[in-house]
Amino acid sequence: MNRVIPLILAFALFMEQMDSTVIATALPAIAMDLGVSPITLKLALTSYMVALAMFIPISGWMSDKFGAKKVFRIAILVFVIGSICCALSSSLITFVLSRFLQGIGGSMMTPVGRLVLLRTTQRKDLVSAMALLTIPALVGPLTGPPIGGFITTYFSWHWIFIINVPIGVAGIYLSGLFLPEVPTTDPPRMDWKGFGLTSIAAAGIVFGLSVVGLPALPPAIGIGATLSGVVAVVLYIRHAHIHPSPILNLKTFHDRSFRAATTSGTLFRIATGAIPFLMPLMLQLGFGLNPFQSGMITFAGALGALTVKFVARRVFALTGFKTMLIAAGIAGACTTAVNGLFTPQTPHMLIAMFLLLSGFCRSFFFTGANALSYSEITDQQASQATSIASMLQQVSLALGVAFAAFILEASSALSGTHLQLADFHLAFFLVSALSLCAILPLIRLDPRAGSAVSGHRAGRPLVPEAGE
Repeated sequence: MNRVIPLILAFALFMEQMDSTVIATALPAIAMDLGVSPITLKLALTSYMVALAMFIPISGWMSDKFGAKKVFRIAILVFVIGSICCALSSSLITFVLSRFLQGIGGSMMTPVGRLVLLRTTQRKDLVSAMALLTIPALVGPLTGPPIGGFITTYFSWHWIFIINVPIGVAGIYLSGLFLPEVPTTDPPRMDWKGFGLTSIAAAGIVFGLSVVGLPALPPAIGIGATLSGVVAVVLYIRHAHIHPSPILNLKTFHDRSFRAATTSGTLFRIATGAIPFLMPLMLQLGFGLNPFQSGMITFAGALGALTVKFVARRVFALTGFKTMLIAAGIAGACTTAVNGLFTPQTPHMLIAMFLLLSGFCRSFFFTGANALSYSEITDQQASQATSIASMLQQVSLALGVAFAAFILEASSALSGTHLQLADFHLAFFLVSALSLCAILPLIRLDPRAGSAVSGHRAGRPLVPEAGE
């Protein structure tokens, strides 16, 4: 297996992951500097994810039309420019718009990178390649909290975005040297109507749920945006059934492994998206820690995730995808719930230990879910599968932030006080309950699903589901 390609592609994931963890740690400081509340600043998080969700659907078409390597390098450049704009922002509006520009670049980096990997890697090497792709990417969350906390505490939050510049330049240079030229496939004409409907759906739902509780805006705006997003989803489903080449081909869900893995992963990722938002806020607003102290604790979760990559292939070969995903899902929900029991008196080492275990469980789940998603996908379906999976990932992460923020806002409003530690505890318990629902789509999955990728041979033969 060529190890250079996934490591080069990981530059994009590294920037994205480090950027998201850095901004989560710096939220209170950025909010204070911009003159807004930390919860209001969730708009900066969700605007980035909205941009990802809006433009990810055209990433597969862009790659097929203009070449995956070229699109990948341009995407990194756009992300770097957005990062510079973030560093220069002096108001909430400019910061949110800069994050949106970052998201446009990010919308192409990750799915296009996965597409390159899928088209240059044999199926038997896919788990190892996915692990290599995410190892450097996990260094981002590992270094993001302590570095971001240190810079925010002792310098200025503006500099946390400048970190992306040298990383991005290196990624553009190395990808130009080492990435192969993936042939274009002469895709059908662009489905602009479908692009419009998916954009309205993603932006409407995420933005609507994000602003529905903001005191500065009437509730009708959030409710209206959410309803418009739901209507767009219904209209797109009808559109996809009659269009010969829809931007997101829903027939990809006919693949049972892809359907189970993406549905389960979406539910689990909503909870995962809430945790990086909740934990730094709880440690800083609820425990009174500074950003650097907070970052030194939360980076343990990324360390736990990193260790999984060295044992994932053997574990999935031994247990199969279904068994391990269900076990990791249950364990992940339990470790998330434990966060709701922490108090300022809880030893920091104990908190870090549970975050380490939580990261371990979540990484097992996502490594398996990602590999299972593509285990039976053909090369012709690859661009569609990566676009759909990547869009759902970003929408679910954005919904996680919106869900967590809504719980905090509702809980503090009912109590008639500012944010209290009890509000964070309630949020973690509810997020944990949602996380547990992720095992439901996996229950009917065949024990040997994805065996060609996992190498698991035990159990009964694969049996087609009814209607397939």
